[in-house]
Amino acid sequence: MIGEASKGDLVQIHQVILTPEERTANIPECTKRVPYEMWVKGFLLNDEAKIGDTVSIKTFIGRRLSGDLVNVNPVYDHGFGKPRVELISASLRARRRLEEESRNANR
Repeated sequence: MIGEASKGDLVQIHQVILTPEERTANIPECTKRVPYEMWVKGFLLNDEAKIGDTVSIKTFIGRRLSGDLVNVNPVYDHGFGKPRVELISASLRARRRLEEESRNANR
């Protein structure tokens, strides 16, 4: 069922690290007004849990963290925007140049 997880499932947790009142004064005003938050994906260590439960996870690099369960089987929805033609052609030129230099060095 959506919103429920079992031990070993990939999940995402959330935790407020610092409330706005706890944040330092040496940051921009717009930043001071919001909490400092952590969003992390990892594998559920609890036997079972529902969205909103406080749970423990083990991250991909082995860290153990706890927070509120916000997502079960989260997707990676980030991106780098549309491809830039200028960068693609520059990348191809750079690759060709490196290959040529490598061939010349091996002669």
